[in-house]
Amino acid sequence: MTTRSRKEPQPFTVADYLLTRLKQLNVTEVFQIPGDYVKHFTQALEYFGGIRTVGAINELDAAYAADAYARTRGLAAVSLQFGVSTYSALNAIAGAWVERSPVVVISACPGADARNITNMYDVLFHHSTGDLDSDRKVYENVTVKAITLSTNVGAAEQIDELLIDALTHSRPVYIACYKEVWGQPCPRPSKTALKPRVIRSPELALRNAVEQAWSQITAAKQPLIFAGVEILRFGLSDLLQKIIDASGFLYTTTTLGKSVFDEKGDKFIGTYSDAASIQSVRDVVEASDCVLTLGTIITDDYLAFIESKYAAMVLADTAGVRAGYFKYADVTMKDFMEALLAKFRQNKAYPIKAKAPPQPKYPEPWQSNSDAIYDDRPEVITFNRFFQHSMKFLHDHDMLNDIVMTYGVSSSMYVATNAYGLRQGSYVSSAAWQCIGFETGAASGAQLGSGKRAWTVAGDGGFMMVCQSLSTLARNKLNAVIFVMSNQVYAIEQVYVDITAFEPGPQHQFDAFDILPKWDYVALAKAFGAEGIRVETISELNAALFRIKKIKDRPVLVEVVIPQKDLPGQMYRLGTE
Repeated sequence: MTTRSRKEPQPFTVADYLLTRLKQLNVTEVFQIPGDYVKHFTQALEYFGGIRTVGAINELDAAYAADAYARTRGLAAVSLQFGVSTYSALNAIAGAWVERSPVVVISACPGADARNITNMYDVLFHHSTGDLDSDRKVYENVTVKAITLSTNVGAAEQIDELLIDALTHSRPVYIACYKEVWGQPCPRPSKTALKPRVIRSPELALRNAVEQAWSQITAAKQPLIFAGVEILRFGLSDLLQKIIDASGFLYTTTTLGKSVFDEKGDKFIGTYSDAASIQSVRDVVEASDCVLTLGTIITDDYLAFIESKYAAMVLADTAGVRAGYFKYADVTMKDFMEALLAKFRQNKAYPIKAKAPPQPKYPEPWQSNSDAIYDDRPEVITFNRFFQHSMKFLHDHDMLNDIVMTYGVSSSMYVATNAYGLRQGSYVSSAAWQCIGFETGAASGAQLGSGKRAWTVAGDGGFMMVCQSLSTLARNKLNAVIFVMSNQVYAIEQVYVDITAFEPGPQHQFDAFDILPKWDYVALAKAFGAEGIRVETISELNAALFRIKKIKDRPVLVEVVIPQKDLPGQMYRLGTE
């Protein structure tokens, strides 16, 4: 393989064009898995000023990291090899699609010469299914646009359109080139960064939507705002804050939308995570008679909510607006929110004087949600006791400004929704796609994208799926912290398979498929170049938190030993109600 010299003048190429556009959009890291088809792009990336190559250990690691980077930075890119690499990353990009994370998936495929050889001799090229366009066809299902460039002619314009689509819809896009095209000459882009398209609502449709919504809002006695992740993805947090101020309404968020704002003030009731919620949050939500639902992705976690509140909802998201049973598909969320804000400001009845219930006083809500069978063993670590002590440590040491939390779907993700005081954009989770393992792969991207320390809480099963991500963190000298809640079972799976397995006694057993192998996490950390810590008691956990705070140049893997049958109250309610 030939390499480019730093001293030799090189033509400006299609790869350089894409990289320049990414740099203009503040993408200063590109996650990468190398390969021969994509060599012209990876060689350009290696010598491109202002963008750092982050070599990942495998494709899921790279794509999870890119997803988290996009959530914290606004856009991300991952470079993958054709076929074997892009297919491996598909799960992560599907999650980015579902959860509105704009990742640019970059690849290459067999070129014009290979295609001619295939036609002449019926040769199956390596990494190919036999269809040399299969990658693009697959990615069309999880991107807003998927293209393959067969020539450098018109490449600049197509790249611009692709990136604008990613920005406009806050969702992934896919671009591949014939193998040779990434290295072909291309004109330089303008110095002006690309911007999302401005989509305007039809005036009459917007007026109808607002009037219908306003009739429901003004009739309400206990209105509530339910905010979701699209508010954060599309930069609408300031607009939402103005609506809250002008209306005086209380507000809550979805699990996926947790931390759309700094979590403070007397209007925030806490995060609503259905049965996993704090009781005072559930009480306010259940009592509401008009739910102004903005930017939410309603998943089956909220099935009972949507069934009971459907007619009382005013909903605006990227799919349009609904007020009760009336739908307005061509009205945009931003236009609708701006029009509602004007309504609130013009009406002297607002803002109303609603005030959120008092936040649970520490050590609540953790203490009452911890399994009562451990009350006489105060040193035993449970899910809730872990959060009780770790959240107190973060508060006491003023560290909440400096961390970004990552969660895959796990018991910890739901327990963590009870936390107050998180900073805007600091809770990154796979709450809709619900992917086990996302949290560990996301750590590097969340830290690089936000500039804050990743604070990751995983289960045994989630960590085991992508444990190699620890090596990526070590390789890049990132001091992310990964806590593994070690009970050697897929606890969250067992809750929904047969929750009676958590009851005391040998007659109640976990299903065989939910039992995990025992790993030596401290030895694993050492092998990957990370710091390894094992804690079995509350005293050891508190000591470890002080130790972690001082580590600056390497990741930390903390095995948090918890009882196998520890069932947090949040998960018990989710599994039984």
